[in-house]
Amino acid sequence: MAGGFAAGPSGRNRGRRAMAAEINVTPLVDVMLVLLIVFMITAPLLTTGVEVSLPKASAENLRAPQSQPLSVSLDRSGAIYIQETRVNPEELVSTLYAIAGEGYEERIFLRADEGVNYGQVMSVMTRMQRAGYRNIALVTDPQAEESR
Repeated sequence: MAGGFAAGPSGRNRGRRAMAAEINVTPLVDVMLVLLIVFMITAPLLTTGVEVSLPKASAENLRAPQSQPLSVSLDRSGAIYIQETRVNPEELVSTLYAIAGEGYEERIFLRADEGVNYGQVMSVMTRMQRAGYRNIALVTDPQAEESR
């Protein structure tokens, strides 16, 4: 019982009863719920590192791989990133070898800002394909179906 009464120091109850000391867990639960909400809000913001404006498409989503996906990104200025690390175009293939090894069957996600020249996207994709990486997935933003 949370609010039970204990006997006095002499062991007898003399009209006064002292409250039994028990831990109140309500504040603990409140703090834990607030922390849970904070982490639920901030976790999705930490998933992508390079800010790109993805083009819209109405294709089906791919099933997510079991391991951490390898992502190559092109930002609006045409800079190339592997995960969140900026690389020179000449170093793209050697950096992919260092990260993925010869995992040619692993899927590599290519994310490009919609303002990037199509030729730049194809140049990066061609470099990866010539290096032996054939499983390249283009990432788009899901487009809402237009009502007819």
